[in-house]
Amino acid sequence: MADEPRVTPYLLYEDTNAAVDWLSRAFGFEEHLRFTNDDGLITHAELRLDDGVVFLGRPGADYRNPKHLGAVTVGIHVYVDAVDAHYERAREAGAEILAEPADQDYGDRRYTAADLEGHYWFFAQHVRDVAPEDWGAATTA
Repeated sequence: MADEPRVTPYLLYEDTNAAVDWLSRAFGFEEHLRFTNDDGLITHAELRLDDGVVFLGRPGADYRNPKHLGAVTVGIHVYVDAVDAHYERAREAGAEILAEPADQDYGDRRYTAADLEGHYWFFAQHVRDVAPEDWGAATTA
């Protein structure tokens, strides 16, 4: 357990099988663990990207994914080594691109994409150091 991140997003998908395949193809995640029910449906999966982990699961009957709600419910921020190449991979895999790669005031280059069920993903690469006060933020510690 010592090597596991302390905070791990747990995303719910109506079609977890399709989500595992799509996130691997479009965003480069690698499947680490899969638990299926008797019908062969994935009820829990763990995907990794470098040292990051995301859990995927099947929701209960009351769940509505972002596409059904027509609203954003979560945004996952992920650092990658080569954001422009990552963007091209996601675009070629059919990801819905919400914002093209662009340099941000705080020193990252970032793009935004939605996955097949409407979760927002922000992929970034740190390209320059910028003091928080130089981009309008204040440190609290």
